[in-house]
Amino acid sequence: MNNQPLGGNELARFSGPQTFMRLPAQEGPEGLDVSILGIPMDIGTSWRSGTRFGPKQIREQSAMIRPYNLQTGAAPFDSLNVGDIGDVPINTFSLEKSLSIITNYYYELLKFQTIPVALGGDHSLTLPILRSVAKKHGPVALVHVDAHADVNEHMFEEQETHGTVFRRAYEDGCLQADKVFQIGLRGTGYGADDFTEAADWGFHQHLAPDLWHKSLTPLASEIRSKIGDAPVYISYDIDSLDPAFAPGTGTPEIGGLTSMQAMELIRGMRGLNIVGCDLVEVSPPYDTSGNTALTAANLVYEMLCVLPGVSYR
Repeated sequence: MNNQPLGGNELARFSGPQTFMRLPAQEGPEGLDVSILGIPMDIGTSWRSGTRFGPKQIREQSAMIRPYNLQTGAAPFDSLNVGDIGDVPINTFSLEKSLSIITNYYYELLKFQTIPVALGGDHSLTLPILRSVAKKHGPVALVHVDAHADVNEHMFEEQETHGTVFRRAYEDGCLQADKVFQIGLRGTGYGADDFTEAADWGFHQHLAPDLWHKSLTPLASEIRSKIGDAPVYISYDIDSLDPAFAPGTGTPEIGGLTSMQAMELIRGMRGLNIVGCDLVEVSPPYDTSGNTALTAANLVYEMLCVLPGVSYR
């Protein structure tokens, strides 16, 4: 029998376990098809901090989500055994040590046949994850939804930060460059080549203004056809959404995606060979309403609904 979220008629939703969707807490990934984990860190940020509180509030806001997706018919918990395995014990005083801890944690985690789903935490956490994922699966395709390309050469002379993730991942051979899709890019930059260099590597970049007032279902279909059966990682930065929908983030940029487009894009990933995903950059201090974390929790649920093996009714 697969784990099931604790229902609202069994115990009031404002009480009970503080796990994602009130799923059973697990000591480790044994027996789990999907392992949900938190990476509570913000020492890789360059502007507003606070993402260390992201995993906790995403879990809190997930308590309202019910197990069946009435809009798509997905029944993830009927198909997959999902559990919350807690948080990675990062070193809050050292980014370098924290990235090493995450790498080793994922290396051990991926010895099991489980799909890791990470709650962040700033985006620097994705680099050690990709290194570990590539060690198991080889270079992966990537769906990266973000306001920023995160391909800086360095930040304050540091090579590994939340703004350098995908340059380092590309240099380390973690990615199939012609199957990297960056969606929602926008904002201001330091020069005309802020995006174009990564495009020269083979990255497919879709700027937010080109997506305004459009459904993202056709784009998702295009991405799906180009990735094919390659192993794919999804990295979802909440700042890809317009601040009107997700103000609680460290580096907000106006003119972003809507929450509806975010759902369309994720739902369009159904059928891909997804080997891991993350939802990052939720900073609760900048949204006291909790709406950003609520949106994030629902997007994580949508990702659960498109994982390989999920049955649809």
